[in-house]
Amino acid sequence: MSDFTHFNEQGRARMVDVTEKTATTRTATAAGTVRMLPSTVEAIRTGGAPKGDVLGVAQVAGIMAAKRTAEIVPMCHPLALTGVDVRFALRAEAVDIEATVKCCGETGVEMEALHAVTAAALTVYDMCKALEKGMEITDIRLLEKTGGKSGDYRRPDRDAAGEETEA
Repeated sequence: MSDFTHFNEQGRARMVDVTEKTATTRTATAAGTVRMLPSTVEAIRTGGAPKGDVLGVAQVAGIMAAKRTAEIVPMCHPLALTGVDVRFALRAEAVDIEATVKCCGETGVEMEALHAVTAAALTVYDMCKALEKGMEITDIRLLEKTGGKSGDYRRPDRDAAGEETEA
């Protein structure tokens, strides 16, 4: 078990000790999609959803989720985030969500970015479920991350500018 950083000598889960790690600037961007009927997208676009401003509420939910990731994901460290940005793009049959999270710390912010996207997607669903119950939350994924011992990562389907490319 000594090769596994999240297990103690008894083979039980533990939060990794990052005391000796150097604080560096770290960023992570994640994305996801909520698939829905064109009429539901149009209600979001025009402000016609029964619960109000879908994207405004989802944006706040994503930011709050990023800040509280350590309370939900057991082995995550509480981090002093220095920035969270949640963005949306409306398509004919979907809402695309992207979140970028930043900090200067001893451990990365990938989980915070993924949590932000997930909470924003769940909020879109909640805000629109009176219009459509068959929405699908899909494709939640890490797009890229920077900083830390493991270095930078960019999904193979992303170009140098960070834009998605055809697979």
